[in-house]
Amino acid sequence: MDNNQNNNQNNNRNRKNINGLLILVAWAIALTVVFNYLSAASRQANSTASTHEIQYSEFQDLVEEGVVEEVLFTDGQIRLTTKEGYVYTDSEGNDYDKNFTLFTMQLSDPNLLDFLRENGVEHYTRPYVPEMSPVLEFMIAYILPMVLLIGGVMLFMSIMTKRGGGLGGIGSVGKANAKVYMEKSTGVTFNDVAGQDEAKESLVEIIDFLHNPGKYTAIGAKLPKGALLVGSPGTGKTLLAKAVAGEAGVPFFSISGSGFVEMFVGVGASRVRDLFQEAAKVAPCIIFIDEIDAIGKTRDSRFGGGNDEREQTLNQLLAEMDGFDPSKGIIVLAATNRPEVLDKALLRPGRFDRRITVDRPNLAGRLATLQVHTRKIRMAEDVDLNKIAQATAGCVGADLANTVNEAALRAVRHNRHAVNQEDLLASFEVVIAGAEKKGTVITEQEKKIIAYHEVGHALAAAKQKNAQPVTKITIVPHTEGALGYTLHLPEEEKFLMSRDDILTEIRTLLAGRCAEELVFNTQTSGAANDIERATELARNLVARFGMSETFGMMALGSVQSQYLDGGYSMNCAQETFALADKEVVALLQRCHDEARAILEENREMLDTIASYLFEKETITGAQMMAILEGRDPDKEDYYGVPAKADGAIEPPAKHINIVSEPVPMPVVSGEFPEEDGGKPDDAPKDGGEEQAQQ
Repeated sequence: MDNNQNNNQNNNRNRKNINGLLILVAWAIALTVVFNYLSAASRQANSTASTHEIQYSEFQDLVEEGVVEEVLFTDGQIRLTTKEGYVYTDSEGNDYDKNFTLFTMQLSDPNLLDFLRENGVEHYTRPYVPEMSPVLEFMIAYILPMVLLIGGVMLFMSIMTKRGGGLGGIGSVGKANAKVYMEKSTGVTFNDVAGQDEAKESLVEIIDFLHNPGKYTAIGAKLPKGALLVGSPGTGKTLLAKAVAGEAGVPFFSISGSGFVEMFVGVGASRVRDLFQEAAKVAPCIIFIDEIDAIGKTRDSRFGGGNDEREQTLNQLLAEMDGFDPSKGIIVLAATNRPEVLDKALLRPGRFDRRITVDRPNLAGRLATLQVHTRKIRMAEDVDLNKIAQATAGCVGADLANTVNEAALRAVRHNRHAVNQEDLLASFEVVIAGAEKKGTVITEQEKKIIAYHEVGHALAAAKQKNAQPVTKITIVPHTEGALGYTLHLPEEEKFLMSRDDILTEIRTLLAGRCAEELVFNTQTSGAANDIERATELARNLVARFGMSETFGMMALGSVQSQYLDGGYSMNCAQETFALADKEVVALLQRCHDEARAILEENREMLDTIASYLFEKETITGAQMMAILEGRDPDKEDYYGVPAKADGAIEPPAKHINIVSEPVPMPVVSGEFPEEDGGKPDDAPKDGGEEQAQQ
């Protein structure tokens, strides 16, 4: 049966190729005939523009007058060239000089040559024209242009096909350009996907149906026609779809949503039809449409009333998904990170029956993901992936894969043959904050302000109950725009935030600005990112989470693109919006005052930790806690990395270049030395770059 099906497919394919070739030959014949006709018409027009016909009697009169210089006998005509300076005037008064050739038709006149000699015409002749075979003449005029035309078109089609062009040649504009992976050639199975156990469980039933359809059809069950994979970028939606095909061992058609749409109206719909026709020939199979929001956006009447190319493609996709027989085993998988823009008709049962969320992995998922990505990496004995999984909270699978690869590259740069724990931690910081800017030149005053700013974040977090613990503090500039950052990582997974948690986070964010005001009596632009994040949290508390004292549980807006930027748009009255803004301002001011009070109560520790950070440039949260508890900070490890012999962890960059005169640090008591007049130095006029607190 499989052989018969393959033979039928080959016959259909050969028939299509023959039909396409016949169409191409017909076009070549038509174009060749038109070309020859136009060439003949062009030659005739050029000849008419430079010649003039006269009567035979006029020809004889011109010869007798002695104004003819040369006579040429050709093609049944007598062409004569007049002497220099003679102008022939016809009966209508038109003048023809030597630039025009006068001609007349030949008549049966045996005395013509004697007549020419008697009147002094010395130059007359008939040019030699070699005879050509009619067959050769036909081949040159018709066969050769056809062959060149067909060859040129086929070469153009071949080049466009290899480059993946949208035209694809005559007869293939509407062909679907999906990549086809036959059988297990995807090379991906569920063993290559980690951290998405819930998503894999949802897809196991689909795989089982493809393997054993009989036990489902026996009870009358139908396979879901489609499954929509939804999640943030980098969570592994495409990888999961390939794993489904690899586990099922069936053909896998992979295409992007933008691959359907071209500049020609109707091409996208034609490609959808062709894709499902090709899939039906090799069923059971899987069709995977990545970034389906490119063609699946909600239809409206604002642009063309539904006649534009994208909406026609969507209509054809809806018709195909609603029309094919699920018993054949055609499964449509699609992936998107913008499910809110998809058309409702696309999401209804009968098309995409299942919506599978591919979320960020939890602690166990991150550990499993790290184990997958480190299978082919040579690891040192000190590597503890549990510590790395704990340190990488909030990362997606792509982040973890990038972290492992960066760690391997870092080990090679340091001439090591295995990746150690420090490589993994340093690479994680490169992923989230960028590489260190080793050539940055800042003043010592700016360096001191940055140190107090970051310690302000860390100390405020350490003195609050609901704050996330501090992992690392650095004042080394990074390429992501941060002059320094304080890294907070949770000790355990948390999926809910209470009102106290949000207020604690806001106070921690604003503590950096409070430290600048408290110690230096100034404000810098380095707190811009902190203020932006604190404002967002305060606005969500008031308008989204229903924790406002004024508005209670009233939602003032809605979330847009929750799997992308997670932006929040307000959809309330202007008066309500203004009241909400006032409450946000009051909330931020209250948290600012509370954060400053925390730092004022712990001013001595603020100065001590800032002095230690100023010296080391990079310290760990454990070292900060050791200072707070009166222990030696140089003996603390960092997520499994033991303390160095000199007592400090390896800074990610060399010491920052100082370009100003040394400025003494404030004393522990909070008073400034007498040589400075008891006041801090003025802040630099240029606020510097925006800092990012991770």
